[in-house]
Amino acid sequence: MKRILSLLIAALLFPSVVPAQQRNLSIDDIFDAQKRIPFSGRPAAIRGWTQDGKSYLEFVNGTMFRVDALSGNRTSLVASEQMADALIRAGFQSADAKRIAGAPSQRFNIGETSILVDFYKDLWLYNISENKVSQLTKTPDKEEKESDFSPDSRYISFVRDNNLFVVDTTTLREKQITRDGDEKTLNGILDWVYEEELYGRGNKRGYWWSPDSSHIAFLRTDESPVPKFIIPDDTVVDQRVESWDYPQAGDPNPIVRVGIANVEKVPVLPNPRKVPVVGRRLPSSLVRLGDVVRFIDLSKYTPENLLISRVAWSSDSRGVLFQAQDREQTFLDLNYAPVKGGKPVLYFTERTNAWTEAIDNPDFLADGSFAWLSEKNGFKHLYHYDRDGRLIRQITDGRWEITSYFGINEGDGFAYFTAIGVDDNWLDTHVYRIKLDGTGLQRLTEKAGTHRPQFNKQLTHFVDVWSDVDTPPQTRLHSSDGKLVRVIDENPVSVLAQLNLQRPEFMRIKNRDGFEMEAMMIKPPNFDPSRKYPVLSYTYAGPHAPQVRNQWGGARFMWHQMLAQRGYIIWIIDNKTASGKGVESTWPVYKKMGQTEVLDLEDGFSYLKSLPYIDSERIGMWGWSYGGYITSYFMTQSKTLKMGIAGGLVADWSLYDSIYTERYMLTPRNNPDGYAKGSVLKNASNLSGRLLIIHGTMDENVHMQNAIMLAHELQKAGKQFDFMPYPTQRHGVVEPRQAKHMYTMMTEYIERNL
Repeated sequence: MKRILSLLIAALLFPSVVPAQQRNLSIDDIFDAQKRIPFSGRPAAIRGWTQDGKSYLEFVNGTMFRVDALSGNRTSLVASEQMADALIRAGFQSADAKRIAGAPSQRFNIGETSILVDFYKDLWLYNISENKVSQLTKTPDKEEKESDFSPDSRYISFVRDNNLFVVDTTTLREKQITRDGDEKTLNGILDWVYEEELYGRGNKRGYWWSPDSSHIAFLRTDESPVPKFIIPDDTVVDQRVESWDYPQAGDPNPIVRVGIANVEKVPVLPNPRKVPVVGRRLPSSLVRLGDVVRFIDLSKYTPENLLISRVAWSSDSRGVLFQAQDREQTFLDLNYAPVKGGKPVLYFTERTNAWTEAIDNPDFLADGSFAWLSEKNGFKHLYHYDRDGRLIRQITDGRWEITSYFGINEGDGFAYFTAIGVDDNWLDTHVYRIKLDGTGLQRLTEKAGTHRPQFNKQLTHFVDVWSDVDTPPQTRLHSSDGKLVRVIDENPVSVLAQLNLQRPEFMRIKNRDGFEMEAMMIKPPNFDPSRKYPVLSYTYAGPHAPQVRNQWGGARFMWHQMLAQRGYIIWIIDNKTASGKGVESTWPVYKKMGQTEVLDLEDGFSYLKSLPYIDSERIGMWGWSYGGYITSYFMTQSKTLKMGIAGGLVADWSLYDSIYTERYMLTPRNNPDGYAKGSVLKNASNLSGRLLIIHGTMDENVHMQNAIMLAHELQKAGKQFDFMPYPTQRHGVVEPRQAKHMYTMMTEYIERNL
């Protein structure tokens, strides 16, 4: 009955015969900063759970509220006007104070009694109950980065001039933890490649507090061996130049060490920079490092061939766990290093049929055993190890995989997670739980689509943000057994009914090896199967990165809808190695990026060409980043495409960063044939079809060098192409005016060439 009702609703939202009141989309509707339509509505802004697990934080109209989860009753957590007044009394300008007090991203301590403010290149602490602001640092000429509360809120930690510091929130006394930080030596802060490829984009912090707030573990990276990459900004008269530490494939990586700092130890040695006479009499190692830091013994690894891909603390604060890998990531060691010193203990080593990728840290239980995510059997599953790293059992198993893990509730004995592929359903993401002995797998969410839960610390309830391909995000509260407690926000978006949107069709297409690839098609309004339609395909195609999902899309999805309204069939298909159907589906890309993806995409186009309503002479494709690479590479390997748009492309894998590239391709020295065969540059003379290259001139991720080198090769080969640089933009074109310009330009390009 529910399914029938859903179909009836969908029929109303996406009818095949368009009523007169519905209209088509325009570029302004999607990309104009002033005129764009809020297609996704305004879903509830849930900012996480409180420590007691009984309430969650919600940001509403400039105010942060504590919301009782069961009743929905709100109480103001911070009076923004009072906080602004306190900031003004502390010397902030009125406009700045109001903006900070009304910001949705306020950083609370664990008791939600204080807020950390980072402004004016200094740190400030706002005491909520006293309505008082204290200045923690006074170095306006130097920036404090990656600041945070210690677990007990006694300290604020931060990085300044690439050194670690802490300041006592009671005495306001500052303590310098490391001393050797400089342009080439980073303490507690990640360089570009470690952030991007190991710890996650946007996560620059390279230090971790012990649970008892007595120690900090941190990464120290020596950037001296790493080549510099220069990125100019040519939009100003006096050219602005950025210099980035960026190891391309085969280049030296940063040399990394893991330090443990005793925050509570009072340094005996003076800082030689402040007392130079004494400093000259001290051993050089103590002068550089001070006497509150000890480094973990990594002597069993070769420094030039070592990556530290994760760092965490044991739950009792007695030891640090770190995951060590070789640069080509053929193995992963989980090590335990006692705080008191001594050689690290190897818990276990993981290998697969190809690479081994770090996933997460161990999750400790009360008895010292821990849960561990691994892809060693070809799918991401949960394992249970004892306190000494010996396997107790595999908890989850099957030809499906966990996408997010939330923890184990030792009270009810269940582990909670989201997963895809259960019952061969790879389009939906659902919430599940399972007992520690591997029995009782239970799906906790019902609606088809994508569920993104936020569990409280106690794992008794979760806030579920759900969407599907037709429905913008909605928010509901569930108990840990999956029962609906209450609807938080249905987020109605009435404007969607006024737009001439078409329901996407999901399907499966077999490649030449019989693998079922997930695909999605959007047909034009008033589709006529007796006509011939041009096709625009969108691709990403990168390892384990599916694009065909039953979830609400953003601006790009609406742009595809707009193109469908203009008479194009939109086609998205996930090649096998991008499918997300277990890491085993990705292994065929090992050592030969590009080669397997092209075959799968060609099989998808062959299916399209078999359909009577497809104009096989008018097929185009576009993509960004890996999708830009595949689009341009495909056009050198096939004559299927009449037109392609390649944005932010990698022209040759030797030009991309070491950690990502070598994971899949090894070093250029160890895999020269794979690099040559997968190179757009080396195949540029075979280009078929009209190609538009787009690149941000200040892309620090995939450098514009790629686009320039490809342009040069195409020119030498006598191949005509089109090129659009976007000044000041990086790996994405995000400045609103330039983004509108880009999508306008791409739309016109498609209409001219397809």
